[in-house]
Amino acid sequence: MQLKARMELISGLLSSDRPVTSSELLCLSGLGREELKFFELKWAEVSPARKCEIISHLVHLSETDFGLDFTAVFVCCLNDADEVVRLRAIQGLEGEDNYLLIAPLVRCLKQDSSVRVREAAATALGSFAMLAERGKMSPHYTDMVYEALLDVLNDEQEPVQVRRRALEAISPFSQPRVKELIERAYREGGAEFKLSAIYAMGRNCDLVWLDYLLDELESDDAAVRYEAANACAELGAEEAVPQLLRLVEDTDTQVQEAAIRALGEIGGGDAKRALTRLLRSHEPRIRQAAEAALEELRLNEEPLSQSLDDLD
Repeated sequence: MQLKARMELISGLLSSDRPVTSSELLCLSGLGREELKFFELKWAEVSPARKCEIISHLVHLSETDFGLDFTAVFVCCLNDADEVVRLRAIQGLEGEDNYLLIAPLVRCLKQDSSVRVREAAATALGSFAMLAERGKMSPHYTDMVYEALLDVLNDEQEPVQVRRRALEAISPFSQPRVKELIERAYREGGAEFKLSAIYAMGRNCDLVWLDYLLDELESDDAAVRYEAANACAELGAEEAVPQLLRLVEDTDTQVQEAAIRALGEIGGGDAKRALTRLLRSHEPRIRQAAEAALEELRLNEEPLSQSLDDLD
């Protein structure tokens, strides 16, 4: 599409007060430098309600059609005056692996006036922490993510919500300092921080946390049992299967479903037999969860069977 035609479409979209359509929004995919400058000028004139409508649709489109690229628009909207627009922009950037997004997300984490936006920025940086721990990011950007999250965690003046998200985000790093922070939050951080610490144990992927998690599967607090079940799944902890089997009968429906998902991710004969039995449950919710877990188990088993075939 020619530059002039693209700009006309952008202008029409932003100046209209008609309901947004998906076809109109396609003009915002893959914006070049000149088009982005034009978008920024026009965007400043758009009403807050229209902005929220447009960016919400863009997030939805980006989640349903991976061929579309609204990254430039989302980064631009990180500077918007409206909190909801900034939140939606971060939502649109979640899951992206472009290291150039790290700096603007760090800026949001440290400087944004909204606690909700800073929480969202911390969570988004967690994806980059995972990439860094897998060796898929340069030392420079790895350090940028690690130091930004660590600074927030070490600042006692930061709101608890932001520090919790920073702990969850930094947890994939295998550094001893991270393990110290997780254990401190678990033991001393209060009920909310404890939940984040249990979540972080799973993302940290170290079996040093297994005994903690097995204990918490027996907690009187349903929220703790839920997080512990999910963390056991992250660790692939077969030792947790007997307790997870009991949690399938838990009084809390979310705990039940977390236990079923965990059995599917951990796998093994006992888990498979239990999930197969659950397919006969009278509750549609349980049957659906068991079907999804068995599919997850099957997908996890396939690479192994394929590699064995290759050896033959």
